[in-house]
Amino acid sequence: MEYSAPEKAGMSSRVLVTGGGGFLGKAIVRRLVARGGRVRSFSRSYYPELESIGAEQMQGDIGDATAVAAACKGIETVFHVAAKPGVWGRYETYYRTNVIGTRNVITACKTSGVQRLVYTSSPSVVFDETDMEGVDESVSYPGHYLAHYPKTKAIAEQEVVQTSCSKLHTIVLRPHLIWGPEDNHLVPRIIERAKKLRRVGDGNNRVDTIYIDNAAAAHILAADKLKSNPELSGKIYFISQDEPIPLWDMVDAILHAAGLDPVKGSIPKGAAWFVGAVLELIYRTLNLKGEPQMTRFVAKELATSHWFDISAAKSDLGYRPTVSTREGLRRLSEWLQRYKANNQ
Repeated sequence: MEYSAPEKAGMSSRVLVTGGGGFLGKAIVRRLVARGGRVRSFSRSYYPELESIGAEQMQGDIGDATAVAAACKGIETVFHVAAKPGVWGRYETYYRTNVIGTRNVITACKTSGVQRLVYTSSPSVVFDETDMEGVDESVSYPGHYLAHYPKTKAIAEQEVVQTSCSKLHTIVLRPHLIWGPEDNHLVPRIIERAKKLRRVGDGNNRVDTIYIDNAAAAHILAADKLKSNPELSGKIYFISQDEPIPLWDMVDAILHAAGLDPVKGSIPKGAAWFVGAVLELIYRTLNLKGEPQMTRFVAKELATSHWFDISAAKSDLGYRPTVSTREGLRRLSEWLQRYKANNQ
């Protein structure tokens, strides 16, 4: 993919990507390196593929303030992508990574003189358990959350916005359901549970998604626009494919890309919520390992519409998805076929 003029700006800047070894982080690192940037990745683990493209690597825990401070030294722009995702686990674990980790990044940015901070959030921070159709960034945070991930991401997001000042300019991006080749979260979960999946609700609820290349490009575009237009500091933007699709059509499309049959059967949304509530109680009471097959949060997510107005990202950032959902699915299918062949 060719880079637009704004993406080519500031090639010599020193950039840090937290979570640079993850799905989105790695895609951002690759793009930055490809355009000539001096890129440092901060992750828990070492990634040979990042070394092979010339990215500097530092290992550490985002919850360790000293390690984060060291990673931010000499940096001009930080992409804070690292987070603990998922729908189940101890609140303390989510809080340490998503809230304390973000606070560590903010503090380190201020101490080290970092000029720009692009924070990866999630539309789930405003999910109120009802259909959200075409809403924009003015929508309020809900009064309560059914899962620790959106709650802790909402806390962190607000602190990033509040920290915006003349010395540290910030932007928050809310990509929804990132997918594509090398996905280690959404696509694998769908494939692994293919035979057990059931549609929740009537199957007509539409959702936004975003292909990995578009998500990575949007982050770099945001940083470049923030550099040329500091007045954008403190703003939040939804980003997506800009083509909402019925959730279960998307699930079936991913299954088809993997050579699997579509989802068969369905369960009423009320029944799914009840099953989730019961399983949550059992897992908490018995302190079971792993995560429930269904939770109240997942039941609500699977049965409701959630797609967003990205007009602000278009007008302020000049964002346009350059890889269509159809093309992305073709690329995903090719990658899954290669992956399967190489691992047989």
